[in-house]
Amino acid sequence: MSSSDGGAEQPWNRQRLRSSNERLLLERLRTGGVASRAQLARETGLSKPTVSSALAFLELAGLVREAGLHTPERGRVAVLYAPDASAGYALGIDIGRAWLRVALADLDGTVVARADVRNRARSSAAMADLVVATSHQVVADSGVAPAKVAHAVVGTPGVYDEAQRRVRYAQHLPGWGRAGLFDRMRDELGVPLAVHNDANLAALGEYTFGVGAGSRLFVYVMIGTGLGMGVVSEGRLFTGAHGAAGEIGYLPWAGPGHHRPDTPDTLEGAVAADAVVQAARGLGMSGPLTAKDVFDAARAGDVAAVAAVRQEGERLAHTVAAVAAVLDPDLVVLGGGVGHSADLLLSTVRDTLRALTPLRPKVVPSGLGEDAVVLGAVATALGTARDVVFDQRSASS
Repeated sequence: MSSSDGGAEQPWNRQRLRSSNERLLLERLRTGGVASRAQLARETGLSKPTVSSALAFLELAGLVREAGLHTPERGRVAVLYAPDASAGYALGIDIGRAWLRVALADLDGTVVARADVRNRARSSAAMADLVVATSHQVVADSGVAPAKVAHAVVGTPGVYDEAQRRVRYAQHLPGWGRAGLFDRMRDELGVPLAVHNDANLAALGEYTFGVGAGSRLFVYVMIGTGLGMGVVSEGRLFTGAHGAAGEIGYLPWAGPGHHRPDTPDTLEGAVAADAVVQAARGLGMSGPLTAKDVFDAARAGDVAAVAAVRQEGERLAHTVAAVAAVLDPDLVVLGGGVGHSADLLLSTVRDTLRALTPLRPKVVPSGLGEDAVVLGAVATALGTARDVVFDQRSASS
């Protein structure tokens, strides 16, 4: 049954309108910088009384603060307002095979505390303990009250299956696919926690803080122990129907030099860090080797290392060519442990790409380096944290 009595606006409608106005003003202050009431009224189209009332509520709720005075040549002195960045905090966590990185940021995205620790855990339970202990330590070091941490985001290899409460495809972290592991971490942290693929977060990190800013569609290719990719279109992640978009390591590799019976013929097997080491050994390098050792030797002019790095660049060009044909990005960012040596790879990648395909996106190194995943986790956590803090403060004011 509907009503058409034309009566006064219902209280819940007034509340919703007030909340919308407050959100509008808060978002304008966050994105556009400090402003006076008159400026906010002009830019948002709200009336001056509405702006004054909404700002008073936001200030009472601790969401905005006075940020100085504006003294014009003519007219009255105006109070300037800004968001109160200390109203809440977001936690970003990057779980890698070698390193764990944790960062705490205020609502402006300024990192107020962080820790980078070696991941020496030998089991999934020990790794979960390390994540919880390090996160608690970062919050304690910041001096922020734990209750003010509104949201946390974890970046991990693989794809988190929400229905089964477990990570799939994290082949390089033994036991990491155990069901309930992240539920336990969430409980022990005492903070709402979301789990995302590390390459996806790195892509968002580059879009928010690095070289991806302003790109219409760009991809972040993470080359390290494994091989993954994050896709950002118009500022939003593209993750596919089941969250596995970008798992390019599973693509078959039919290129030369990779037909070993002990290793699947996949793109990851051809391009990731172990492939660089195997190529270097095949070309005459000996002794204990890591991909970093090979790149360091190439910088020093070692002939075998230079050849191995050239082969890596050629194979990365095939990777980029495949990505360009499917997604048509305007930018491809190379990151991860191997990607950090992009200075040695880019010339070969670009030259080989010209020979392979007419589709040639711009290829550049990561601007954030090892911080791409943790900063992407922070950026993602901030989106939720801002909403959570607004809702909590509004409800209690």
